[in-house]
Amino acid sequence: MDNFLNNDLKFGIQTNGIKHTHLDQMPSVNSRFQMAHDAMVFDYVDKTPEFSEIEEFKASSLKYGLPIRAGGWFYQIGNHKDLLIKNLKIARDLGSIVHNTQIQSHKENGQLVTDEEVRDLYLESYDIGLKYGVTPCFEIHVNMWSEDFLRVSHVGKLVEDKGVEFNITLDHSHVIFKINNPKEQNIFNIDKQIISGELILDPFITGNVVEEWINFGWVKHCHARAVIPNNPLNINGKHPDGSIGRGIQYPFKKPKKDQYHVEWKEDLLEPWKECIRILMRYHKADQKSKLGQISTEFIPNTDYGEGCKYSLFEQAVECTKWMRRTWEDIKNENI
Repeated sequence: MDNFLNNDLKFGIQTNGIKHTHLDQMPSVNSRFQMAHDAMVFDYVDKTPEFSEIEEFKASSLKYGLPIRAGGWFYQIGNHKDLLIKNLKIARDLGSIVHNTQIQSHKENGQLVTDEEVRDLYLESYDIGLKYGVTPCFEIHVNMWSEDFLRVSHVGKLVEDKGVEFNITLDHSHVIFKINNPKEQNIFNIDKQIISGELILDPFITGNVVEEWINFGWVKHCHARAVIPNNPLNINGKHPDGSIGRGIQYPFKKPKKDQYHVEWKEDLLEPWKECIRILMRYHKADQKSKLGQISTEFIPNTDYGEGCKYSLFEQAVECTKWMRRTWEDIKNENI
């Protein structure tokens, strides 16, 4: 999987975010492709569709000239293999080059997964991916093994010790929203790691964990969904147990009056933006960088945008415009 177009970047959109408010029905597959095409900022779409949707995705991709460059799914160790093979076959048939791979923090038997088990699953996934011509990228994500952030580098080194490259999907929103967020930092006791200085979340501080992953050269895919430190809870979304959405999404574009439940402040987005800048500067500087694309992911799920009154799609468009401008600026920097 060679880096392509001389380190250029593609920008796409996860199709769950091609809709407006929570009151809107999800548009048809054709309509979503048309919306993405007409926005004139996206190079591709990102989705592993249901089996019944595959042919419609193929037809719409061809009709609007938008490749289905990436997709993704979540897996639980113990009952993962058949589903992984199925999804990688779908990815191959759609022409995808990467598969965003979420590994849940607990196995089918309820036990917390070990680093060695994640390593072994990665090696298994990598081999299957080679067979189908699709690269699995293990994602940084809450509720997954990687929410305990220090484990990521340990697993990556375990993989490399086996002579295999380690590929991840960077979704740094899952890191940034935990800054100054005591409740979230209690999960996996990362508060103690932060106090000791072992873990640094702030991207403006040297040695931060996001920059570490980037500098190891592991980021092959990226999800872009804006958040701020101590991101507001999503009070408009509730889980089946009645708990409020964790709040891992913040409008990138200023919402209209009464479209968001707290005062919107653009400057609070700077830590999230800085991670994108770090990633882009690394990508420009290293001709061996594996990163090929960044997908916006403003989505309607409970911990994210459920109940939102702002347009998910408009947020994705504005975020992508900013990323394109930022990438052009960084390409023109003298470093």
